[in-house]
Amino acid sequence: MAAIFGFVTPFCSCSAIPLFIGFLQARIPLGVVFSYLISAPMNNEIAFVLILGLFGWKVALLYTGLGILVAVVAGIILGRMRLEKEILIEVKPASSAFEVEIPKLLERIKEAWNHTLELFKKIAPFVLVGIGLGAFIHGYVPSEFVLKWAGGDSWYAVPLAVLIGAPMYNNAVSIIPLVEVLINKGMLFGTALSFMMATSTFSLPEGIMLKRLMSWKLLALFYGITALGIIINGYLFNFILH
Repeated sequence: MAAIFGFVTPFCSCSAIPLFIGFLQARIPLGVVFSYLISAPMNNEIAFVLILGLFGWKVALLYTGLGILVAVVAGIILGRMRLEKEILIEVKPASSAFEVEIPKLLERIKEAWNHTLELFKKIAPFVLVGIGLGAFIHGYVPSEFVLKWAGGDSWYAVPLAVLIGAPMYNNAVSIIPLVEVLINKGMLFGTALSFMMATSTFSLPEGIMLKRLMSWKLLALFYGITALGIIINGYLFNFILH
């Protein structure tokens, strides 16, 4: 359900993080929250329609279905590892209506505003630095560079495409034109789609923000398990669509 909810919410890798924090405060299990954090930037209905228009039903359904599968499996694995202690910030659980009197609407709006402002002050500097670095990488890594190193049919093309795409800051919708160019220039479908998944799911701004929220161990497990799932998807795409 969390992975499907991520599909219908149009958030990028950075804008999904406040919801990540909110879900933890609502006492939603960590693995379920990670399923949402993976699915939201990787899949959305707008990207589905664009992929459908450019590449047809088969590619659109494969991309969305396997993307949701990665989110579900990674969430299950991370949830069973019991990593709640690796969350660095204090997550105050949302109070139950049975424990306290529900505040009036204006009080709730004020509390929400103060919480938002406090969160913004903590992460805004890191967002700006991360977006700047991600934009620099995105602007100075041309399609020819990606094609040169990950454009062939060698075994390492898919993991290399994931490695190249991970630091860039982009969302699933705006990266599709670049993916179309790469495919038209000869890159295999699976390699190009795994590059798209990595670019939309990972980013330097997201990594910098998440490091403020969790330990290096949890961050490495999150990225490692998700990247492995994307690489497997890339090989499956190439096998099915070649």
